[in-house]
Amino acid sequence: MRDFSQIANQGPVLRAVLRTVSDAMIIIDQFGVIQVFNPVAEKLFGYSEAELIGQNVNILMPSPDRERHNGSLARYLSTGEARIIGIGRIIEGQRRDGSKFPIELSVGDASVGDDIIFVGFIRDLTRRHETEVKLEELHHALAHVSRVSAMGTMASSLAHELNQPLTAIANYVEAARDILQTAEDDTITVVREALNDAAQQAIRAGQIVRRLRDFISRGETEKRMENLRIIINEANALALIGTGEFAIDVVIDIDERVYQVLVDRVQIQQVLVNLIRNAVDSMRKSDVRKLKISAIPIAENMVEVSVTDSGSGIDPDIEASLFDPFASTKASGMGLGLSICQTIVNAHGGRIWHVKPQGSGAAFHFTLQANISEIPHDR
Repeated sequence: MRDFSQIANQGPVLRAVLRTVSDAMIIIDQFGVIQVFNPVAEKLFGYSEAELIGQNVNILMPSPDRERHNGSLARYLSTGEARIIGIGRIIEGQRRDGSKFPIELSVGDASVGDDIIFVGFIRDLTRRHETEVKLEELHHALAHVSRVSAMGTMASSLAHELNQPLTAIANYVEAARDILQTAEDDTITVVREALNDAAQQAIRAGQIVRRLRDFISRGETEKRMENLRIIINEANALALIGTGEFAIDVVIDIDERVYQVLVDRVQIQQVLVNLIRNAVDSMRKSDVRKLKISAIPIAENMVEVSVTDSGSGIDPDIEASLFDPFASTKASGMGLGLSICQTIVNAHGGRIWHVKPQGSGAAFHFTLQANISEIPHDR
């Protein structure tokens, strides 16, 4: 049998080449016996070359690879079936102290006379593995934070959106209670109407919960063709509940060419209620309180809805972040109303923006898909 241990000693040039190889390099004979073990391999595994020359290379492998290695060599020599040779793979190595670590092993074979040698190049993947583990941990941490944030935003959104119908319920029930204190036969009808309105708002609160839950879980809306005039009138009536002490001049101006819009009625009413409520709040200290809600066609299948007020207007410091979550125009606001409006309008294929009108106040505009071309002339 040829003595391959002399390979590394066949001249200073070859020895210098072996020492400059940047990866750990091991040369074994066809029986798996180590013939060359370069300096990088010494540093990597903790053995000196002198200790390993003549040892089976499986000393550098943990179980069960250690027990299988000689069988794999014999199989390759008899059948030519390569499971590592010429392919390369990521396996585990074992250091002198018994610790295991991930390595990338690339193996080639060569003929030396009548014999075969195997040259293995080994790259330590410990740092890469540690980096991947840290990245995976970071990914899970970020996903957790994202879920917690989403849950917090959803909870805040529910609190914000449910406040309006619940306030309406409270107002209707309180009104019914006050009327009953001086109940007469002709007041029963008024009480019945107030309680009926309260019941309708309770149903509306349930619809908001269901719509928001479905929207957050699937990002979808249940859109159908709806009468825009009815949507605006209902939203305006709801938004103005409890504002009787303010003399607000409301003008609703809907272009005759605008009829149906493709929307989720409850969600678009929430957009309008938010905008109208904001307008009312901004006009509380104004001498002139004028609110205008308008709708005009801007394309064959699009309509632009506007809510304009004569209030205090938008602070220039927050105008750029107006639609960001938690950016509030109110001292006690949560800053979710306009962000929710933007999310809903975007989901409907439209956009929402703010323009400062001439004089004082604020003007919010948003677009919706509309049916402009099919307007019944007898409506």
